[in-house]
Amino acid sequence: QVQIAESGGGLVQPGGSLRLSCVASGTISRIYMQGWYRQGPENQRELVATITSAGSTKYADDAKGRFTISRDNAKNAMYLQMNSLKPEDTAVYYCNSIVEVIAGTSAGDYWGQGTQVTVSS
Repeated sequence: QVQIAESGGGLVQPGGSLRLSCVASGTISRIYMQGWYRQGPENQRELVATITSAGSTKYADDAKGRFTISRDNAKNAMYLQMNSLKPEDTAVYYCNSIVEVIAGTSAGDYWGQGTQVTVSS
C-alpha cells in the first residue's frame, strides 16, 4: 500500500555535497515521524537524523553542523542536505517513515530500499 523511494546518492569527493530525497506514495492518510538512517559495509544501521510532522529535528552527533533534514508534507517528501562530506559518511542511506494508511487506524513503519553514497578522492 505504501512505497518509499530514495534518490540522490552518488560519488562525491571529500568536502563535497549531496542532497538526498525521499518520496512516499500509495495509500496515505498522514505521515508522522520520518528519518534518515545509514549502513556502512561493516556497520549496523544507524540513525542520522529525524524530523516530526511539525518540523522538529534531531541529529546524530556526527551529522550536526553538516547535515540538514527537511520535509514537505504537501508532497509527502523528505530531504537530507549533506555538506562537508567525509569518507566515513560512505554508506547506503535509507528513508524511514511512520505512516497512517487509513485515517483513524494505527500507523505503520515503512522503509525504502536505500541509495548509495560514496565519499572518496
